[in-house]
Amino acid sequence: MRLDRFLSETTGMSRKEATRTLHRSEITINGDVVKKGAVHVPEDAVVEWNGTTLTLLGPTYIMFHKPVGCICANDDLSHVTVFSYLDLPNPEKFHTVGRLDLDTSGLLFVTNDGQWSHRITSPKHACEKVYRAQVSEPLLPEHVEAFKQGLKLHGEVALTQPAHLEIISAHEALVTLTEGRYHQVRRMFAAVGNKVETLHRESIGGVQLDTDLEPGEFRDLTAAEVAQLAG
Repeated sequence: MRLDRFLSETTGMSRKEATRTLHRSEITINGDVVKKGAVHVPEDAVVEWNGTTLTLLGPTYIMFHKPVGCICANDDLSHVTVFSYLDLPNPEKFHTVGRLDLDTSGLLFVTNDGQWSHRITSPKHACEKVYRAQVSEPLLPEHVEAFKQGLKLHGEVALTQPAHLEIISAHEALVTLTEGRYHQVRRMFAAVGNKVETLHRESIGGVQLDTDLEPGEFRDLTAAEVAQLAG
């Protein structure tokens, strides 16, 4: 990899900024000052910027406990974003794996691996997602069958895929989906005459939200979790 590209990948600086930094003799490779951006960076080289070691970030997989009130976007002028909580180099290279709306909390993955995230979000893989919903009206046994048979959502023609509704109490349920339509859980409850008051995603593909993570906190996924989600 060229040195100027390496600097861009590791620091987020533009190629023009990288060139200026090099001309100021701020970059060393294995202790030697290098001023040319076209220089190749060996795989095992130690690159430093004013004494700070720069490291290329490989495929990265993050578990994030999304709080209510932040949105799944890299930038937004009106709301706090998921990436406001994450200390990532070059955040523009990362994306959320699917989305949770502003008023929904819970498990969210963030990655720079597009193939891995596609495996999770692609409808053909039917990755299960489990949500805990608090609703305004009492839950009824017939709702379980309605979710299982599929529901017609407002403005759509095709019924939802079969979903599992587990009633926990009169106003609380777990919903397991294998698809991800816009505001789907809220719209499914609306289709049976109910309203979601709070919604929290607990798991994706069998990987549970770490109970040690408070809202707004994150950690790297383990190798086993990454592999499990890759199928």
